[in-house]
Amino acid sequence: MRHQTIRANGIDIHTRALGDPQAPLILFLHGFPEYSGAWDEVLPAFAKAFHAVAPDQRGYFRSSKPEGVDAYRVKHLVRDVLALGDHFSPGRPYALVAHDWGASVGYATAIAAPSRVAKLAVINGVHPGPFQRALIEDEAQRKASTYMHDLRDPGAEASLSANTFEKLLGILSRFGPQPWLTPQRRAGYLEAWSPRGALTGMLNWYRASPLLVPHPGEEVDAGKIMKLDPTQLRVRMPHLVIWGLNDRALLPVSRATLGDYCDDLTVREIEDADHWVVHQRTDAVIGHLRAFLAP
Repeated sequence: MRHQTIRANGIDIHTRALGDPQAPLILFLHGFPEYSGAWDEVLPAFAKAFHAVAPDQRGYFRSSKPEGVDAYRVKHLVRDVLALGDHFSPGRPYALVAHDWGASVGYATAIAAPSRVAKLAVINGVHPGPFQRALIEDEAQRKASTYMHDLRDPGAEASLSANTFEKLLGILSRFGPQPWLTPQRRAGYLEAWSPRGALTGMLNWYRASPLLVPHPGEEVDAGKIMKLDPTQLRVRMPHLVIWGLNDRALLPVSRATLGDYCDDLTVREIEDADHWVVHQRTDAVIGHLRAFLAP
């Protein structure tokens, strides 16, 4: 595994990579509360045919942690990805593989710069259009997403870091026992969360998001809802969604209207897996990705 820190979009972004740097690029974007190490079992599967690169996104682990919520607006997250793409694949489109919050950045990048993204693969992550609609219209998704209010709270850092990040570790196991979370992996997460400013940077992704997350039963002021026009938020390149069916944070309704936003959508569902399907059914995820990303 090669570790390298890239100066991109005005910040330092730490990356881990495998494969020939001259081969077609795949950028692997992690979600919350993970880091680039979330892809350690996946990267080797693509090292022969691709340059597989996983960054610590801004605010996370070894990458820069700009101060202030505004530094985590989606426009900056997209510029980070585009800058990494320009560095590793100048003048040549690349693929994005993205999970959870990484998927939000993947979607935003694909929408903003369709000429730069050759293919987009999303794993248990949501496009803002279908997700915002579900949050407005579906009580079950509202209930499933109430945790976002806790993560936006000013006291979230103190709560999540208490007792050696007990509650943050609990986010990884809130759907049930996670055999993949071995003592070694647990230690890796604790190391990733411990640098000064890391937890605030991670939480600022939630605080900076324009998504409206109503409480169950709450009436919604239509004027506060983001305008999400499918013609303006299209995913024009080939797009794969891999979905662990037991996800209890992102319900099926959160992607129910995704086809309205996509030109070329393929969905692959995986049973007996939840939000952490990358770790639970690694071989199945790799198989779907290989079939989709093959030249």
